[in-house]
Amino acid sequence: MGACTHLYTVVTYSIYMDIPETHPRRASLLTRNKLVDGVERGITSKAGLIAHGRGEAFDYLLGERTGPVAERAERAAVKAMLEADNPVISVNGNVAALVPREIVKLGERFKAKLEVNLFHRTDQRIGRIIEWLELHGGKDILGGEPDARIPGLEHARGLCTDEGIFHADVVLVPLEDGDRAQALSSMGKTVITVDLNPLSRTARTADITIVDNIVRAVPNMLELEPLEDVFDNRENLSEVVRYISGRLEGISRKIKDI
Repeated sequence: MGACTHLYTVVTYSIYMDIPETHPRRASLLTRNKLVDGVERGITSKAGLIAHGRGEAFDYLLGERTGPVAERAERAAVKAMLEADNPVISVNGNVAALVPREIVKLGERFKAKLEVNLFHRTDQRIGRIIEWLELHGGKDILGGEPDARIPGLEHARGLCTDEGIFHADVVLVPLEDGDRAQALSSMGKTVITVDLNPLSRTARTADITIVDNIVRAVPNMLELEPLEDVFDNRENLSEVVRYISGRLEGISRKIKDI
């Protein structure tokens, strides 16, 4: 453990020291570097880099900030997870690379199990992600020995544990695949996702869609109080699209006036 901790410290330090504090894109570059580091560790898949780039494009449209609409969805997610009987947080390679310590703390807040679930699944990757989460304080991480399958999913993301995802009533599935979100919803589960693309199948399938960058959303959910009002996900997504549209119109006017 000591050697692993030392390696983590060295890698983290090198990531930060290479990007000046004054760099205008520092936060974005740090996030990208964490994912590259995740690939080198065997935690993140190369396809995960592409997925992040697609999400980052939508983050530009949002102004790279958590707006009131996203915060409302995050508070709705907090409420659903706190009220759940068997909440589970699904973790993939990008989540593990970007917010390992925060996702462990989120599980502690919600008394939720953490389960590793991957599309590009290998036993080695699963093991490395579990070890990485344990290095950041995680305990009893599920996913290493799947003993159940989500109905209708023939690929590797259908594999799960009976103790975790299969019998969960509320599942937080950040950075999700649309078909699994649909399958989980068909099982009668409340599905919460973090997805920067409000038009995706995942976003439109979930019961609560947090249109925010996961590096902001997870820390936010550690602090926010539960939503007291009724949450309507269709209205939530509609508001996000209107916000993006209005923001683009404003930018267009500014460009025209230059």
